[in-house]
Amino acid sequence: MIKSVNIILILLIFFSVKQSLFAQNSYKPEMRGVWIATTKNIDYPSNKWLSPEKQRKEFIDMLDLFQKIGLNAVFVQIRPAADAFYPSPYEPWSEWLSGEQGKAPEPFYDPLEFMILETHKRGMEFHAWINPFRAVANIETANISKNHISKRKPEWFFTYGINTYFNPGIPEVREYVTKIVEDIVMRYDVDGIHFDDYFYPYPEKDNNKKIIPLPDFQTYKKYGHGLSLDQWRRECMNSFIRNINVSVKRIKPYVKFGIGPSGVWRNKGHDPNGSETRGFEHYDYLYADVLKWLREGWIDYVAPQLYWNIGNKYADYSTLVTWWSKNSYGRHLYIGQGVYMAATDAADRAWQNPRELPNQMRINRANPLVLGSIFYKASAVKKNPLGYSDTLKISFFKHHVKTPKMNWLPERPKPDTTGLIDTMVLLADRTAPPVPLDFSAQKMGKYYLLSWTKPKVGGIAPNDTAAYYAVYKFEGNDLGKTYAEFIYEITLNNYILIPRNRFAFFKKKFTFAVTAYDKAKNESLMSRAVTLKLKKN
Repeated sequence: MIKSVNIILILLIFFSVKQSLFAQNSYKPEMRGVWIATTKNIDYPSNKWLSPEKQRKEFIDMLDLFQKIGLNAVFVQIRPAADAFYPSPYEPWSEWLSGEQGKAPEPFYDPLEFMILETHKRGMEFHAWINPFRAVANIETANISKNHISKRKPEWFFTYGINTYFNPGIPEVREYVTKIVEDIVMRYDVDGIHFDDYFYPYPEKDNNKKIIPLPDFQTYKKYGHGLSLDQWRRECMNSFIRNINVSVKRIKPYVKFGIGPSGVWRNKGHDPNGSETRGFEHYDYLYADVLKWLREGWIDYVAPQLYWNIGNKYADYSTLVTWWSKNSYGRHLYIGQGVYMAATDAADRAWQNPRELPNQMRINRANPLVLGSIFYKASAVKKNPLGYSDTLKISFFKHHVKTPKMNWLPERPKPDTTGLIDTMVLLADRTAPPVPLDFSAQKMGKYYLLSWTKPKVGGIAPNDTAAYYAVYKFEGNDLGKTYAEFIYEITLNNYILIPRNRFAFFKKKFTFAVTAYDKAKNESLMSRAVTLKLKKN
């Protein structure tokens, strides 16, 4: 009798400790994010013909719901296919925002600025989710504007399946996408830059179920430099990720940079370092060596998409959580969880079990190296399949918490309490910055160096210089309008390099000028012009 009582006491203590463990976790900093997909209006906006007023209401309603559930971060897809949910100097407005690619919201507003402001109002983080290399989502149905980059630089792209992709093996392509990221980080108050699982495209198969080769062999012959084809593709991705990290941290060192890869890096059957799985391998097919990026410190977090159930015979959820926790190399690990699996009519039996997601959450919280979750997708979280969103709110997210701190990053600048910054923004709103001075060109070997003197912004802080500069390029001898299509480069520096061409018969006249932007995105008048003879392309 005494023995049985002792056993009961031990069990009660065990379960009370176990329950207190999960209760304590509800107080600890934790990533509680959600992916908001805009491609083909998967999550937002609900359709591409909504008025700006209805777009804003939809987003606010989503944020309010997510805040009530206890989420603290949104990952919003702002560049789904070389297009933009913001006024970009490089790319057209997204078709999925305005119904027609290249068409601005009417009446005009900046959706990205609005979304960030509303997210921050609720104490949540805003991560700008970007698809780096997809250019046209469906060549049969896409609405492509005349100034889309795939039309301006067709040599940068290949078609594979029904999609058009940037060719990542071309150095200028990687530099172009890096500029896109730099522009976003420079101009917007984002908390993070996020890429998902798309790097090189997912393999397509022919009628005989054989994988169709990627059409980039000529690029490999030009840039391969003795590497195997697979090694070269992975090195292109390594170089790209490394440079994105450097660029982001150079502009705003506190901005996070992370990846949401597919859930299996490699299977143990192919690599002793891989997981005990039989799933699609991110390393082998998309040429993304995420473990190297973690090991080298090029990314701040990884959020593998573990959309399988516990006990899945090909890729068991629990097995993969353990594997990723052992291979995160001191960076943050957030688990991508597939709430959408329970929200579809095709859900398998495991995802029809209302205990599946709660059991996954318990596995996460039992592992001290798992620092949170990101749920896919926003519309599924809204739908609340099997009461999952209610379960998260009541059982796991009872208390609102901050996202976990990354000790290797500096603190985000705190909001100004003196009123000086607000005053400066008001002044900037009324007055554009001064014109850049001494704009000139000089030969430097194979390049022209265009340089200028940084103007003083004035106002409350007269020693502040402009936030960044836009260099415009016009064909011929005359200056044109400051339209985005004429922007040659945006830079933080007061100079750029332009390649020269030795052969006169390939040259044409182009005129350049530079403008300055302040922190409120007001643009100065143009500088004086410089006309150069350059190669046509």
